[in-house]
Parts: sequence; C-alpha cells; structure tokens
Amino acid sequence: MHPAVEKALGELNAVLLSPPTPPYPPRKRGGSALLPSLLVVESTLSSPRLRGAGGGLQEWSVPFDLPIDWPEAARLPFDAFHKSRQAMQKQMDASIAAHADQETLFDQPQPDKKKLRITGPFTVEAVPFPTVLALDEAKPAHEADVAIARSGESARQHQWRDELLTTGIRGKSGQMLRFAELETLPGTRHLHVSGHLDSGERVVISFGPEHAALEQRQVELALREAGELFPLPKMIVFCAFAFDPEAAKDIDNLKGITALKAQMNTDLLTEDLKKARSSNQSFWLMGQPDVDVRKVPSPPTHLPKGEGSQLYQVEVNGFDYFDTSKGELVSGGKGKIAMWLLDTDYDERSLFPRQVFFPLAGKGEGWQKLKKNIRAELNEELLEQFHGTVSLPFEPGDNRKVAVKIVDDRGIESLKIIPLED
Repeated sequence: MHPAVEKALGELNAVLLSPPTPPYPPRKRGGSALLPSLLVVESTLSSPRLRGAGGGLQEWSVPFDLPIDWPEAARLPFDAFHKSRQAMQKQMDASIAAHADQETLFDQPQPDKKKLRITGPFTVEAVPFPTVLALDEAKPAHEADVAIARSGESARQHQWRDELLTTGIRGKSGQMLRFAELETLPGTRHLHVSGHLDSGERVVISFGPEHAALEQRQVELALREAGELFPLPKMIVFCAFAFDPEAAKDIDNLKGITALKAQMNTDLLTEDLKKARSSNQSFWLMGQPDVDVRKVPSPPTHLPKGEGSQLYQVEVNGFDYFDTSKGELVSGGKGKIAMWLLDTDYDERSLFPRQVFFPLAGKGEGWQKLKKNIRAELNEELLEQFHGTVSLPFEPGDNRKVAVKIVDDRGIESLKIIPLED
C-alpha cells in the first residue's frame, strides 16, 4: 500500500513547488515587474518545514493539519496522502493483531500466598563484553567511549591498588602474598598495576570490571601486553569480583608464567562502610579444582544403560592452592568443599548443573534443607548420594565435555572444564 502514499506525496510536492499563477497582471514600477503573490509563496517554500530531498517534503515532515499559508490546490493531494497513510497503518495494525503473540500485563497483580516465589518479581541478566581502561586513562564524562570502564572505574582501580598494597592477597592457612610496592603501569590498557613481591619477583595485576565478570578476551589481551614488557614479569594476577568460566579455564591452563586468580571481596564496592586496615580480607587466592574423570565399567542396576553406551563418573579431590612459600600449586584436600556442581554436557556457554553435592552438610542440611524451603518432592533414596565427592554415573552429552564448579567454605568459587576422551 506504500505506492499510494508515495503518489500522493509526489502530487503534494508538485503543487507546493510549482510557481503559482499571478491573480492579476504584474504592475511595473521603475521598469521592473513585481509579482506579490509569487514572492509570498516562494517565501513559504523556503521555510525549513519544506526543505527535503529534492526540495520537497518527506513523509515524516508532512503536517497533520493543512497550513493556512498553503495554496488551496494542495488540499486534495494533502487529504489523499493522509488517507493512504492511515489505510496502510490500519492494515499494519491488523496484521500485528492477527499474527503477533498476545500477553496480558497487569500493573498491580494480586499476590498469591499459596505459591512460593524463589526469585524477585523481575530479573534481567546479560552477558556484556566489558573492557577496563588503564589507571592513567581516566577521561571526562563527555569523552567516554562505549566501554564499561569510565573515569569512575579508573578511580576505583586506584583504590583497589592501595587496598592490595595494604592487605596483600590471602591464601590457604593464613599464607599471604605481600607486595613491596605497586605502581600504575603506563602504556598498557589491560594491565593496570605493576610491582614486586617481598621476595623480589616482578608481578603485574589486571583488574576485572566493577559490575561484570572478567572476560576471556581481557585475559588474552592482558597476556599479550605482559609478553611485551621488559623485563618480563614472573607472575600475573587477575583480580575480579567474578570470573567468566572460559576466562578462568584459560588462566588455569597458562604455561610459562605463574598466573593466579584473586577473588575480590564485595566490601570493596562499599567504600563508605569498609574500614582501612591491613587485616581486611579483600583479596583471596582462588584454587584450581583437582578433579578426576573415570569410566564406569558397568552401570548400577537402578540406572538404565543403552546398548553400546559408556558411563562416566567424576570425583572431586579438592582444590589445588598456590603455596606462597613454595611458589607452586599444592593439593588442598576435600575437607573444605562446601558445595560442588557437575554439568555433564557443558556447551562452553553456560553452566547447567545436573548434579549438585553438599559434602559439608550435616543432618537436616544440604538437600534436606532445600527440600523444606522449596517444598519439592525429592527422591529420598538418592539424597545421601549427593553429600559426597563422587558423582553418580552419567552418560556423556553431545558436547563431550563436563564442567565442575567448586565452592569452598569461604565462598570462593572455581571452575574446571574437562573434555571426555573417546
């Protein structure tokens, strides 16, 4: 139906842009002819309202009411234009009403006391692609780009650097990584701080964003910048409030340089409540899960097994912690695992836990407590099997990968992704 709109608009522009016929013969004054009515119309056409491509009106610039200074000949194409446009809009609205999904929205819904709500009324989740600016790249608000980091983010990084220098990074059993000095690292975008440990080793720091997870790309770019430094650092520490699973995997698998993950305490987001003291537990070293995957020779009788299928089983041995005295990773054991989750078909995008375990749960805790809270029917025979460190046998998924996420007794999370060999 749009050609009818274009035709009416063309006729309207033709009337408005054509020179009108003078209502009376031109009068001569001083040897020149004056056309008063033509001068008035040309003045009207030169207004910004009528300026467009080719000197005419565009569809969006046609007024809804006929201006009083337009010629009478413009009324017919003006009315035809709006009639065609309204007819097209009516057909579009009818098409949307006939084919679009309908949903009734209530402004003030009545609460139902018989149903249990386990989340808020609305939740919005996103996977942003943040970048973090270096400390010395703070920009005023009017010059900020599309990155998450703004001048406020750089100011935060100054505070985090000062806190890191004061408190150090806590490890297992009271171990500490202490810094002799930390300074802003000029010339880099994804490495923010450089300094030396008390032992003399050079270390560089990369801070994650304030309100998002540290992404895989930041790890890649930070390592690229670290390789261009001279002298080369012995250690790189990624400090973040949350780590993207793929980013955590890349950090754990790095070779040739000691790469560590440090969990940042959320108290760092509340500067007005946090006290400035060296005993603050603001940075914690994150361990790497020690996980074994083995094939199950024969499935249990209560689990169906398809012809030719192979079952697997996962056992969590604990965390591998960075020993600050030895300068290497050491096993942390199973005694501090509060919860662990197993995704038996990891798609490299999101963790979907298909088995959840609570090794430290006592009587009436763990799944028993969740059962009471969510008022759900659970298989009582399997509940006891979800309190250990060995998973139930499972068949591999299409992605041929498993993901194990461990949460220790401090609330520190760590993820390990393991491909299943054929």
